Amino acid sequence: MNSPLALRNDLRPLVLHVVTRFDTGGLENGVVNLINHMPPSAYRHAVLALTEVTDFSQRVKHSDVQFLALNKAPGHGFKLYPRVWRLLRQLRPAIVHTRNLGPLEMQVAAALAGGAVRVHGEHGRELNDVDGGNVHLQRVRRLYSHFVQRYVALSRDLQDYLVRRVGIDAGRVVQIYNGVDTQRFRPAASGDAAVAGWPFDRGRHWVVGSVGRMQGVKDPLLLAHAFVRALQLDPTLKSRWRLAMVGEGPLRAAAQAVLAQAGLAASSWLPGERIDVPEVMRGLDCFVLPSLAEGISNTILEAMACGLPVLATRVGGNAELLSEGQSGFLVPAAEVEPMAQALLNMHGDSARTLAMGRCGRLEVERKFSLQAMVGAYQALYDRELALAGHQPRNH
Repeated sequence: MNSPLALRNDLRPLVLHVVTRFDTGGLENGVVNLINHMPPSAYRHAVLALTEVTDFSQRVKHSDVQFLALNKAPGHGFKLYPRVWRLLRQLRPAIVHTRNLGPLEMQVAAALAGGAVRVHGEHGRELNDVDGGNVHLQRVRRLYSHFVQRYVALSRDLQDYLVRRVGIDAGRVVQIYNGVDTQRFRPAASGDAAVAGWPFDRGRHWVVGSVGRMQGVKDPLLLAHAFVRALQLDPTLKSRWRLAMVGEGPLRAAAQAVLAQAGLAASSWLPGERIDVPEVMRGLDCFVLPSLAEGISNTILEAMACGLPVLATRVGGNAELLSEGQSGFLVPAAEVEPMAQALLNMHGDSARTLAMGRCGRLEVERKFSLQAMVGAYQALYDRELALAGHQPRNH
């Protein structure tokens, strides 16, 4: 790991990515993709986590990326301002890029340290503000907006939230979609290796699946209840239907209990966190995202890239990713019956769901490639540095 002094002696502009916790998640996955795929000659990168950096950092492929953790206690982080100020004076980043509400207050320390372009990204909603109507959180964002120079919204929905509800001038907000690695996430092919621990049989079983943190905002219990309800509506499908829910979190045990109480423990697989998500996805027949709130879902894009039909809740940016009826279906959040019925409909029309999977793959290749995302961020960084009077290196 390089020291702050070593990073200072590198002439490439430094982007300091500030997150709450650097662990498995869509936001963090986006940071990893950006660092791994941006041309090394363009920018160098460092990651600052307010709490901790986990083994997830090993997904970053470049050895010159420094990871720093502040071990912040719960509550306001103003006590960290002197420490962050000193760190910024050491690192001298060209850009400080905070993401989501938790790290937003570090924009104050960045402004006090001076010298860096200050960018803030909105990636998704908080559990206590799934519809964006929390006036207190709007006021908090409005307060810190005085220290932010440019906003990045990952969806049109979040862009609208920043402009209409928070009151950010539209000219300060740009919208950039997440991108997906279409080589790593691809449709299943003959000869694919078996997934370790996979308990289902390809062809004999129709596998409904999800990937994500088992926490409240992701609402994994909705999928568990919908799976149970669908099989109550048509018990003849019990021998064929299977459920795979990949991810770790506080609601994993509760989801297992829902399935066990319905007598479906043997028909379900909840293995916790996995590092082989692309391979797991290729074993699914239908992907489901049951969230209460979303920005732009990496897992929807990954499922589409794998050629899977998608069933998602109509929240956040999900409707921006799915062409309803063509690459998937949208149902209301937190409602079991519509999701159960949609699963039955998708299973009952295999030709249509296969066509949806093909359509989703084409949509990802056309609109949501990793190259498009990286290019948009690189252009944003270049433009902001030029406006600030920096002279970025040629790349």
